[in-house]
Amino acid sequence: MKKGIIDKAWEFQTALEKKVERFGKGKYGRVFKMARNPEPAEYIRTSEICAVGISIIGLIGFVIFLLATEVAPWIASQLGI
Repeated sequence: MKKGIIDKAWEFQTALEKKVERFGKGKYGRVFKMARNPEPAEYIRTSEICAVGISIIGLIGFVIFLLATEVAPWIASQLGI
């Protein structure tokens, strides 16, 4: 019984090593070879741009909320609807 478990473990280990070995050679291999960690300045700049984008989207959502809850009922009351 132990031999069967050991054989299965070796097969699993061999299959895993083959997958890892091919990892950098497939269709995404070039991307992995070119990938790098960003420099601190680049990371900070990207974070700033993302923060500005999130703020703009939040502001647009808040304006839509105000239009729907405050302006639309006021317009409806002025028109007598």
